[in-house]
Amino acid sequence: MFEKLDPLLHSELRLAVMSLLLGVDEADFPFIKEQTGATAGNLSVQIDKLRQAGYIEVSKAFEGKRPKTTCKITPVGVKAFEEYVNALKSYIG
Repeated sequence: MFEKLDPLLHSELRLAVMSLLLGVDEADFPFIKEQTGATAGNLSVQIDKLRQAGYIEVSKAFEGKRPKTTCKITPVGVKAFEEYVNALKSYIG
């Protein structure tokens, strides 16, 4: 039987953000934008959806006079990602 896929992670951009964050301690907005090829506006919206779900933490600070947004995956996000991957495997094998 097929397991249900988390609709939040089934989005290509949100899945890419989560995949990136799994491999690093944290990542800033320009790095995520560059790696995903997303527009700033779309990325901002998708990051906020992941934050609202508790999958990532978002911190905002200033570096000099420039704003800096940093994202970090949470334990809840790691668990959700692992469950998503395992559910996806039920479709493959």
